[in-house]
Amino acid sequence: MKVNSVAKLTRGEEMRARLLDLAIAGMPDDEIAAVLTQEGHRSPNCAEKVLPITVQRIRLGAGIRITTQRNRWTHKATSLSATQLAARLNIPVNWIYVQIRQKRLLIDRQPTGAYLFQNSPSVINAVRDLRNHTIRHLDLRIIQPQQEGYQHV
Repeated sequence: MKVNSVAKLTRGEEMRARLLDLAIAGMPDDEIAAVLTQEGHRSPNCAEKVLPITVQRIRLGAGIRITTQRNRWTHKATSLSATQLAARLNIPVNWIYVQIRQKRLLIDRQPTGAYLFQNSPSVINAVRDLRNHTIRHLDLRIIQPQQEGYQHV
């Protein structure tokens, strides 16, 4: 049954106390959410799990700040994140995400949720060409022979 606040959850106070203990110990919000879900808790508007945003709201409401910012996207130097690629090309990172959403830039999403671009002149120049309207579409997906339509720059 959906409720609109943690206080109205059957085990809401128990969850809040456990959450604050984990937050004070320095655990990131997404990991706290996973632990609480595993322990049988849930968010007010989600019957299946505890959402990281719920953790963040309770943590911030209690005045607990994150001491060190966590880098979610770790990758090899042979790859560039969307932010790094945008900085290299001196373009807004949002432009890259718009191209991906509109399927003008096709790229595989990493299991972490990040988009990683090969750190090579050919890929950088191809994205620049897309930005300058020299080309209309760019396919940077990994070659997967079992699926039709894949190519690699």
